[in-house]
Amino acid sequence: MHLLITGGAGFIGSHIAPLALEQGHQVTIVDNLSQGIPENIPPGAEFVYGDILDPENWMGKVAPVDAVIHLAAQISVPAGEKDPLKDLRLNLEGTLKMLITGKNLGAKQFRLASSAAVYGSEWRLPLKEGLMVSPMAFYGWSKFTAERYVFHFAELHGLEAIVLRLANVYGPRQRTQGEGGVVAMFCEAFAQDRLPEIHGDGSQTRDFVYVGDVARAFLHRLTDPGPARVYNVCTEAATQVRELATMLAGLSHKNADDFRRGPTRPGDIHDSVLSSREAERWGFLAITSLAEGLDLTWKYFLNRES
Repeated sequence: MHLLITGGAGFIGSHIAPLALEQGHQVTIVDNLSQGIPENIPPGAEFVYGDILDPENWMGKVAPVDAVIHLAAQISVPAGEKDPLKDLRLNLEGTLKMLITGKNLGAKQFRLASSAAVYGSEWRLPLKEGLMVSPMAFYGWSKFTAERYVFHFAELHGLEAIVLRLANVYGPRQRTQGEGGVVAMFCEAFAQDRLPEIHGDGSQTRDFVYVGDVARAFLHRLTDPGPARVYNVCTEAATQVRELATMLAGLSHKNADDFRRGPTRPGDIHDSVLSSREAERWGFLAITSLAEGLDLTWKYFLNRES
């Protein structure tokens, strides 16, 4: 299959693209390099410089495709609170333009990267896809609304639509900016002999899922995706941020008390753990343990700084 990956030079895309090539797919990456970097583009992938808000400037350079994997987005909760108009344009208008572009390029399938942020402060954990959503920030609302646009557009035009709500993704090549970057921020700080900062008291919980598993999820059942629906991509395991800090301190041979304390960030959810049941019924299961994933991530940051 020919896959168009928007934002493919970014963190998650840098893991999807090489895996797709390994599986025998043809890959075209579209990225404006505002967040992604050229080094993330694997040999064998076609690269087209372009912005998702201006597809008319680049879509003529892309051969017909079978599926679109839409990763390009505004991903920071604080940035969305500061500039909700930019958040709306990138996450909603950008998604709609990629739906139209995919259709014009002949795509039969569209996969959207969504977020656990759509659930808000729902207390019934683990969070299931069928729950009423109540985002606490503009970012969560823009991602949820984008989901609705995907399914409505798909119904109108006969696309096979899959939405993946990602838990807190971590792993090698993650930037230290953006929601879900706590692992990267801790690793980078320790690798640079700086004191990491914990926002709040560290009791907040997250569902940390390794980026290699996320890459597998985006490529799962491409030839037989099943009905249009939402799937959580997660581990269904709750980890406190201070527990995460202790694990990384052990890997880096630092003192677990060597953390600065910062204020809670606006829009942050205290507890977020997702249910993996529907994804398992779809045939997907995250297989990388937190200990294994953190070890791989720490080694990447340590080697990068050496």
